[in-house]
Amino acid sequence: MTALKQEYESVLTFALSLPGAFEDNPWGERVAKVGKKVFVFSHLSDNRASFSVKLPQSCELALALPNVSPTGYGLGKAGWVSVVFTDGLEIDVAMLREWVTESYRAVATKKLAKQLDAPALSAIEPAKKRTKRKGA
Repeated sequence: MTALKQEYESVLTFALSLPGAFEDNPWGERVAKVGKKVFVFSHLSDNRASFSVKLPQSCELALALPNVSPTGYGLGKAGWVSVVFTDGLEIDVAMLREWVTESYRAVATKKLAKQLDAPALSAIEPAKKRTKRKGA
């Protein structure tokens, strides 16, 4: 597996790990959805990977980066951006995870988006059992 494909799969796996997210394949593309709404469009070929995400807060900053452009079909007007990586260009997985999270928050229900703010269950310490002292 090429580095490009591994990084692509890493980003898509992250998107699909978000609460209520699932994969769909309309138009021959791999997309991540929550409910009936797409929050990541993705495509992978032999030497090219692309992602499109909705960035209501960071759209302008993203568009200042190389290889980033407004998404076609009029989606760019609604804050969607597309980023393309080719062999030899390393995918900034951390940046894309931030963008995927922002896109998810933009389309998910408030209840699902709020789950991203909750501490991970493994990080929560079990409550200590209180015992009554004798003679108290």
